Amino acid sequence: MASPNDRKYAATHEWHKLDDKQVTIGLSRFAVDKLTDITYLEVTRTDGAVAGGDALGEIESVKGASDIYTAVAGQIVAVNQAVLDDPAIINQDPYDKGWIIKIQVQDESQLDSLMTSEQYDQSHDR
Repeated sequence: MASPNDRKYAATHEWHKLDDKQVTIGLSRFAVDKLTDITYLEVTRTDGAVAGGDALGEIESVKGASDIYTAVAGQIVAVNQAVLDDPAIINQDPYDKGWIIKIQVQDESQLDSLMTSEQYDQSHDR
C-alpha cells in the first residue's frame, strides 16, 4: 500500500502533514505494520515549544517500544486524546483518526528535509 502523497515522511517513520502553518504528526502504515498491535501510547510533550528532532513520546506494541519524534520546530497546539485513550485507533487508521500531535510551525521549509511518499516507500521496499 502506497503512503499518502499529501505529507512528508521521516526516516523514523513519522508522517508530517502541513495545513495552514500547522503540522500534524502520526505514524506511517509501514511502522504500524512492523510494530503490529499497538498497546500503549504516551505523549510526554503536550504543550510548549519543541525543536526539530525532539522526542514527543513513546509508542508500545506487542513487539516493543519506539520513540516518536518531530522533524519540525514550533509550538504544540493539540494532542489527540482519542489515541491516548485507545491506541488501537492507530492500528486501524494511522493517516486520519490516528494522528498523534499538532505543531504550529514558523518555518515550513523544515519539511523540505523529509522524504516524499515515493521516496519513503522506496526506502523500505528494498
